[in-house]
Parts: sequence; C-alpha cells; structure tokens
Amino acid sequence: MKSTGDAWMGTVEASEHLGITLRTLYRLIDTGQVPAYKFGRVIRLRRDEVDAFIAASRVSPGQLGHLYPQPETTIAVDLVDADARG
Repeated sequence: MKSTGDAWMGTVEASEHLGITLRTLYRLIDTGQVPAYKFGRVIRLRRDEVDAFIAASRVSPGQLGHLYPQPETTIAVDLVDADARG
C-alpha cells in the first residue's frame, strides 16, 4: 500500500512512516501505544493517530541526561603542600 494521503495505513506502510521495524510496530500496537484496527485478518492504522503518536513521542530538551556519564570527581592535591608535610 503506497502513501497516498489516505486516512488508513497498512502495517508495512506505518512501520516505514515511523522508521521502525514491523516487529516493533506490532509491539507498540500490542502494548496500546499505537492504536490499530483489525478488519478480518487485516490490521490497519489511522494516519492521523500514527502522526499523533509521533508528536507525543517528541523528546524535550533535558530528557536524555541519563544517557550521559557523570563527570568523574577528582580530588585536587596541592603538591607543594604535600611535599612540605613529609
């Protein structure tokens, strides 16, 4: 199914639109993160709901701090003072 601006998308088209694998899309559908509809044996997604999922998934500045390692704390040693002590 090619992208024609229709209201409905197939799973392959939706996964390509999202830039994810088909397996990941099925997981998102199964967990309720992306709404989908089953018509017989065919699963379809509404384009506006997929786009709403994209908008809701936007990363705000400051949300990824947990991915950066914390700088190591170094202890400053005054070598002149250490030599004078001993």
